[in-house]
Amino acid sequence: MSAEYNFREVEQKWRQFWDENQTYKTEIDHSKPKYYVLDMFPYPSGAGLHVGHPLGYIASDIVSRYRRLKGFNVLHPMGFDSFGLPAEQYAIQTGQHPAITTEDNIATYIRQLKQIGFSYDWSREVRTSDPKFYKWTQWIFMQLFNHYYDKDANRALSIDSLVERFAESGNTAVKAVCDEETPTFTAEDWNNMSGHQQQELLLKYRLTFPDESVVNWCPGLGTVLANDEVKDGVSERGGFPVEQKKMKQWSMRITAYADRLIDGLNEVDWSDAIKEQQRNWIGRSQGASVRFKVDRSTVSEEAPEFIEVFTTRVDTIYGVSFMVIAPEHDYVPYLTTEAQKEEVDAYVNWAKSRSELDRMSEVKRVSGAFTGSYVINPFNDEKVPIYLADYVLAGYGTGAVMGVPSGDQRDWNFATHFNLPIIPILDAQKEIETQADNTKEGKYINSGIINGMEYKEATATLVQSLEERGIGKGKTQFRLRNAVFSRQRYWGEPVPVYFKDGLPYLIEESELPLELPSIDKYLPTETGEPPLGRAEGWKYKGEYEYELSTMPGWAGSSWYWYRYMDAQNEEAMASKEAIDYWQAVDLYIGGSEHATGHLLYSRFWNKFLKDIGLVNEEEFAKKLINQGMIQGRSNFVYRLKEVNTKTNTVNSTNIFFSYGFVEKFKKNELSAIDIANIYSGYIKNSINLENTAIDEKLKHLIEQGHIVFDFTPLHVDVNIVSNEILDIAAFKAWRSDFAEAEFILEGDKYICGVEVEKMSKSKYNVVNPDVLVDRVGADTLRLYEMFLGPLEQAKPWNTNGIDGSFRFIKKVWRLFYDEQGNWKVKDEKATKEELKVLHTAIKKVEDDLERYSFNTVVSSLMICVNDLGSLKCSKKEILEQLVILMSSYTPHLSEELWSLLGHEAGTVSKASFPKFEPSYLVESSFEYPISINGKVRTNIAFPVDLASSEIEAGVLANEVVQKWLEGKTPKKVIVVPKRIVNVVL
Repeated sequence: MSAEYNFREVEQKWRQFWDENQTYKTEIDHSKPKYYVLDMFPYPSGAGLHVGHPLGYIASDIVSRYRRLKGFNVLHPMGFDSFGLPAEQYAIQTGQHPAITTEDNIATYIRQLKQIGFSYDWSREVRTSDPKFYKWTQWIFMQLFNHYYDKDANRALSIDSLVERFAESGNTAVKAVCDEETPTFTAEDWNNMSGHQQQELLLKYRLTFPDESVVNWCPGLGTVLANDEVKDGVSERGGFPVEQKKMKQWSMRITAYADRLIDGLNEVDWSDAIKEQQRNWIGRSQGASVRFKVDRSTVSEEAPEFIEVFTTRVDTIYGVSFMVIAPEHDYVPYLTTEAQKEEVDAYVNWAKSRSELDRMSEVKRVSGAFTGSYVINPFNDEKVPIYLADYVLAGYGTGAVMGVPSGDQRDWNFATHFNLPIIPILDAQKEIETQADNTKEGKYINSGIINGMEYKEATATLVQSLEERGIGKGKTQFRLRNAVFSRQRYWGEPVPVYFKDGLPYLIEESELPLELPSIDKYLPTETGEPPLGRAEGWKYKGEYEYELSTMPGWAGSSWYWYRYMDAQNEEAMASKEAIDYWQAVDLYIGGSEHATGHLLYSRFWNKFLKDIGLVNEEEFAKKLINQGMIQGRSNFVYRLKEVNTKTNTVNSTNIFFSYGFVEKFKKNELSAIDIANIYSGYIKNSINLENTAIDEKLKHLIEQGHIVFDFTPLHVDVNIVSNEILDIAAFKAWRSDFAEAEFILEGDKYICGVEVEKMSKSKYNVVNPDVLVDRVGADTLRLYEMFLGPLEQAKPWNTNGIDGSFRFIKKVWRLFYDEQGNWKVKDEKATKEELKVLHTAIKKVEDDLERYSFNTVVSSLMICVNDLGSLKCSKKEILEQLVILMSSYTPHLSEELWSLLGHEAGTVSKASFPKFEPSYLVESSFEYPISINGKVRTNIAFPVDLASSEIEAGVLANEVVQKWLEGKTPKKVIVVPKRIVNVVL
């Protein structure tokens, strides 16, 4: 065997072994406790993995390997969230079917993942775009369609049971989550309805249903986007404008689970940040609904009789000086007077271009339009003007809010802008002429029936009055809205629904999966229908139209962890035995950007699946860790730019100055003439001047201020930069426009600038793990990514630092082989010092892995290896345990050493984690500092269990102490056990 560790040969050998022997294939094993470790499965993009992607996967793999060593039966699967917009956008551009590019991308991902040595059970791989998988996504959709949420039972019940109740007693006694405008009816009414009418009414109760709702419509992508897919009014993918638009969409009644979604957060070990985001997104609040009567004098006949608002501060109702409704509200046309129509129409069109996030977050910006109409305050009968304002959204609550400027800053800003009254309502409010004061302290003033009362009494009085007069009621409100469940795209799960007489009906379960049909191109039809409208003859039973929208990206990801449990099952999404055994995910690792998308929807679907008896757990993931982002470390070159202020021209040269010159120039330590001199007269028109001095004409222009120099920083591919030194030949070959570039060096090197940014192809700072695995090995990459810092924190990538991890791997190898490549491990008894080093590491590694402190484990292993090297340890008793300790981090190296130590090939994952023995860390002796009259003169070791009197006698008998005593008898000797001995003369 070579003295140098041949990582390429070793890693290839063990990857092949694991594949051929299915080393990590997992079966149900009731003799062991189970442990389920899950990664958020990736979307397989064409770019493949960069070094930031494996961070969470490495951590989850370490936990999986560690848990196996601790005796657990570990489920650690991987798959692909393979429906998505990028593949379809590529299909639109090239005409290539999304399935082809998706398949190619997945192949790249699998190759890269296997190359890093992850212990996935690949026999369980799933792909959301595989009909064998999305058959069950469609099946879950059908169950949602066939259930409603019963408030008394506090769970989903069959729609058939609801039909029976309607037939027996109507809906007056039914407490169910349903549309707000659902009418009340008797059993006789129900039984007299036609089948069509009954089905129409049931849609108001079903947990999934078609509904007209305000959505983020992106014409450029031809689809509806979720809120988290819209940034600053444009689509996150592609940067296309997004507008608010009412469309017919499938919706999921996630609102039925709002209380359980909030309460369930107390039951899971997730970060406080994620929990808070979800609580805020769901937005549970106590308050009251109030109906304001519309003043009929200025509105059309079609205008509503009332406008209802929800408020958490009904106590402020006497301070209302205006009402605001959403620009996209249905009532806008009926409330707008002829005189205000032009202004209102312009405002409505402007508001359409703004995303919900923009509208909610821009607190200081004030905009609005007066409708010309009024409502009547039900408590003081005063007329209240109705405005439009983009900070109110039609989909939140009722789409209308009452404006109380004295108690709400946004309302105060609005009232000030439009010169509306600001009415004080509490005697404790201060300085409301300069800002709002939302206090609940003090007694009410200017407030009719609650004058003189305090907050609690006033609120109860007003709610009681609302309910007695039939114009409102106390109410719990949620910010959460029903989830849009449609995409007007091709590459997604078909919805298993057809339409008959305008109503949706499910296809038969036996007809699942409903597969995507072939189409000629992946664009909407000429008449504006989604791409599925292009499918020729695609009709249910040749007669009825299928739903032409597909499911959104979050459909398959809302239940996929159950499919991993029993991935090949053709009869169910997973068998009862598998679900009963694997239960919930024990550890889930993924990005925090999915807090209010995937994670919330998954919790909703999981609760529904529990309601209908398919799963056992209320929450699908017991513990969640959000890995931080690995940021790119960008490098820059600096191109000289010449600005002629006399001719008003800018010319970029092909000359690149090293970073040090640029910094000096920024600090005014180099002048423009200095810069010209440095590059020895090489200027934009290629006139070569003397090296010792610049042309007098140019000098004159510079001195007159007509020529100004600056530098343009340009991103450069980080893969041609090492330790900030640019490979100039590689740079010239990288882009043709740089082939003739000139370089001003520092010494003999071109030094690049550095900046930490998001890793992206456009910044040329993407580091491909393939390159690093080839250069230093997968085990080194695994160690280094964990060593960068705590898993949850963002951290910058710096390839330069990986060499330290590579040297550590080599150092481990040298514990087993000498410099001539001879095996040096011996079957000899370990010394106390060696056992102490080993067991210190065992305790630290185990403690840190139990608390998911992955980076500190690397430090402990490095200390252990260094100490064993210093002790020249080559004992099998020690090194065998070290290999097991390291196997979670460096599986290839560990498998190799494990087999060389005489164990069956490929079995290090079946070993037992070393047992920590505290006795090896107990010191048998302690070296006492001996202080004489306050100064330490020597150190003497004594057994730790020796009595103080014996320690005193030993100190006084010591030669060094005798010398300092000079024959004198100490006044006293103070022994502080395991600390110090003080001799006082």
